This record gives sequence, C-alpha cells and structure tokens, in this order.
Amino acid sequence: MDFETARFNMVEQQVRPWEVLDQAVLDRLAATPRERFVPEDYLRLAYADTRIPLGEGDVMMPPREEGRLLQALALTPRDHLLEVGTGSGYLAALAAGLARRVTTVEISPERKARAERILAEYDNVEVIEGDAVRGWEASAPYDAIAVTGSLPVLDEAFLRQLKPGGRLFVVVGEEPAMEARLVTRTGAGDWATESLFETVLPPLAGAVRPNQFEL
Repeated sequence: MDFETARFNMVEQQVRPWEVLDQAVLDRLAATPRERFVPEDYLRLAYADTRIPLGEGDVMMPPREEGRLLQALALTPRDHLLEVGTGSGYLAALAAGLARRVTTVEISPERKARAERILAEYDNVEVIEGDAVRGWEASAPYDAIAVTGSLPVLDEAFLRQLKPGGRLFVVVGEEPAMEARLVTRTGAGDWATESLFETVLPPLAGAVRPNQFEL
C-alpha cells in the first residue's frame, strides 16, 4: 500500500474539506505516519474515514475529527496538553509537534506499553498509566485538555484543571446524540462553551452516567 499517497489524500480529501484550515495542523497530519499507530489487523484502514477499533471498546477517531480537535485547541509551542486516553498514541504524536509538552494518560496497561514504545522518539511526550476519568491533577493546571472518550456528563474536575485561557476538547452525551465541544476558561469561575460538531464516540472508561429515570 502506498501510505504516502494515502496520507496526502487523507489531508486533502477528508480533513481539509471538513473545515480544518490551520496550516500547522494540516502539516502535522501530512508528516505523521498514521500507519505506525494503527493495529496491524486494520493497517489497510490507516487512512480511511472511519473509526478504527483498538480493543476493549475503544477506537481511533476518524482523521477529520482528529484534525478538528487539534484546530479547536489551537496549541502553541508554549502549551502543556493533557490527553485523557492515549489509545493508539497517534493524537499525542500529532500534538507533540504543536505543543511544548504532552502528558497522556492511558488506563489500559497493554495500550500504555504499546503507545510508549511508539512514542519513544518524541522527547516532549510523557505516557502515564492511570485512571484520568476526572482529569490528572498531578500535572495540573493545563493550557489544553483533550478527552478522547465521550462523557455522558461533563465532570467539572476537567474545567478546574485548566489555566486561565485554557481550552478543553470533549465529547458530551450518549448515543445517538453526542456533541463535540470546546470549553475555554475565561476567568477564575467562568467558562465559554462552543459546539463544534455532532459525533459518536465510545465512553471513557469509568465515566459517570446520569441517573436513569426509574418507574
């Protein structure tokens, strides 16, 4: 398979038409070999516009959604990013070329070990095994947070771990109605929320579900 051509087509035919126009983000997508991060059984889908299974119910987001996520966070060389859910490690690799530092937390020991091996060449990425369903207080506060699993209800712990001006990307809701949001901390106790797009994403492990109505 010609991965270089597939990567070019991914950027030009999937990501850019989905309103991802930030050149720094497009350059990272064009330069980062996604095939290195995809499970071997799904290698032929490395650049397809689809969710790729990672096991245990988790998935890689489609490339166009990853592009929108990075564009929304508007990472700079001064920023410290927290990624909740390392998954394949691909998003951390993309962010490594945009941010000063990336802290990525993965609850699965197997996925953490695999991602750590692949990400070893990125000296500004730290891969941690742990449960970050309520963020990761140890390295807070952050300039940006990316949550790669959905949350039925947004936990305010994530909001409190943002610096002033910090940005949070999160998918909130339950199937079939989920919404990708950008939340920006505008003051000590103030946040602004922007709706980005509708999507469906498996829930983050351990995410709290809203109380169900019972007869």
